[in-house]
Amino acid sequence: MILRPRILFIANAGPAVGGGHVMRSLSLARALEQHGAECLFLAPPPVAAILDAFAPDMGRDDATSLEPEAVADAATGVQFDAVVFDHYGLGREEHEAVARGRPALVIDDLADRPLAADVILDSGPARTEADYALLAGGARLLLGPRYAPLRPEFADLRETALARRGGPVERVLIALGMTDVGGVTARVVDRLRQRVGQVVLDVVLGGGAPSLPSLRRVAAHDPRLRLHVDAQDMAQLILQADIAIGAGGSTSWERCTLGLPTLTIVLAENQRAAAFELAARNATLVIDAADGDFDRAFDRAAVRLMTDAATRARLTAASLEVCDGLGAPRVAEAFLDAISHPPAR
Repeated sequence: MILRPRILFIANAGPAVGGGHVMRSLSLARALEQHGAECLFLAPPPVAAILDAFAPDMGRDDATSLEPEAVADAATGVQFDAVVFDHYGLGREEHEAVARGRPALVIDDLADRPLAADVILDSGPARTEADYALLAGGARLLLGPRYAPLRPEFADLRETALARRGGPVERVLIALGMTDVGGVTARVVDRLRQRVGQVVLDVVLGGGAPSLPSLRRVAAHDPRLRLHVDAQDMAQLILQADIAIGAGGSTSWERCTLGLPTLTIVLAENQRAAAFELAARNATLVIDAADGDFDRAFDRAAVRLMTDAATRARLTAASLEVCDGLGAPRVAEAFLDAISHPPAR
């Protein structure tokens, strides 16, 4: 039995995929550390930049690339007892080449390729065991938002958030991903500034976001606009907001945990199924950035969210039912159990 397992994280990041993989992996790593594990990340430059901004104390081993053909070599020489993969470009072959028989956890949202893992985590709200029947190879499946790995402050603020929901809209949170795909943040802010009166706009984006230079110029003469670059206090920002314009993906579970009425914008194909399932549960409004009529669809949905208190109340009630924010310790316990009691191979 390994008393203090050393767990390697291989989480993808970059302009095309954003930083969400690393951020949710960090939440899981912190939960594993709380249970006594030691964690480190395989860190090419895009991953290292996120660690520098959000977790400078987290262990890392520098790498040149996490491309599928390079990842096994990148992990060679790293000492670890178990591995977590959060990388849609890797499948069974790469998982086996890196793990080499050691316990593995795969964080996935797609169910579109064979995986090699002892535990598979997919927090999609519509995901079922049948989706992984031919892909999981007998792995334990942790499915649904109950297992979404969030930082503990979200669960800690849940009751406080619930107590303040239901008032007028005075503060809007805009959080469309650190990488700001296609400059969508500036586009959204521009449309909102024309429609929100004196409402404060809290805008969250990464230091390298393409919208940042133009938004800094706007913020210099528009006091409604508050920029939060590489924000460390997302739980507080969600708590203080009255509504949100947010990307699909793992940040959806943060907003659900704190009951924040949200207009979700689908920015990537892997966000689509979860976002529309949440909409079907009345837990969010949703539009697609690829919609040819995006501007008009956005305007209609944003005005509805701003002006319709009954809609906001329904979104809050339904979103609170989706996720309680305690997924990270649940996943940590399941993976540590797999490490302590590995199956015969």
